[in-house]
Amino acid sequence: MFKKGSKLYSILTGSCPKCHMESMYKVQNPYLPGSLFKMNERCSHCNTKYKIEPSFFYGAMYVSYAVGIAFAVAAFVITFFVFKASLLNIFVSIVVTLILFLPIIIRLSRNIWINIFMHYDPGAVVKS
Repeated sequence: MFKKGSKLYSILTGSCPKCHMESMYKVQNPYLPGSLFKMNERCSHCNTKYKIEPSFFYGAMYVSYAVGIAFAVAAFVITFFVFKASLLNIFVSIVVTLILFLPIIIRLSRNIWINIFMHYDPGAVVKS
C-alpha cells in the first residue's frame, strides 16, 4: 500500500508523481520560512513538468479545504472523546491544530492535486 508505484507513496512523500524518484519540492521541510511553495520546475529523472499550466495549483485550494476539514475533525474527536474537553477547549484545539499543520495541509493538497492528473510510469525515467 505504501510503496513506490502507489499514489499514496507519492502523496505522502511529495515525490514525483510519474517516476517517484525525487521530491517535487526544493526544500523537504515545509516549516522553513519561505520554502513552503518552492518547487522544482521539472523532475531531474523523468523530466516531468510539475506546473502543467499557469496557476495549475489553484485547484489544490479545493483539496486543502477537504484536508483541513479532516484535520479539524481529527482534532475534535481527540479533544472531545479522549480528553472530554469543553466546547471552548475543543474550538481552541481545532484552531491551533489548523494553524500548526497549515504547511503540511498545503503540501498534502498540492500532492493530491497533481496525483489526480499524473500517474506512475515505471518506464518514465530518462536514460542519460
